[in-house]
Amino acid sequence: MDFDKEVDARGLTCPLPILRAKKMLAEMTPGQVVRVLATDPGSVKDFQAFAKQTGNELLQQGETAGQAFEFFLRRK
Repeated sequence: MDFDKEVDARGLTCPLPILRAKKMLAEMTPGQVVRVLATDPGSVKDFQAFAKQTGNELLQQGETAGQAFEFFLRRK
């Protein structure tokens, strides 16, 4: 998937991956996509809840070959 910015939050625990993504989204224009990499297993539920609460769209989530969780969010 194409993306405009990336946040590498691997090795960070909750709530840092969400906070880093939130900060990046605030710097982006509506419609842009950010890719977030995280290793915290709790980030899966965290990003689902974050998208619902903020109105930003969680386009896709999954796991990379490098043992990280990958999230694509579109800024509202």
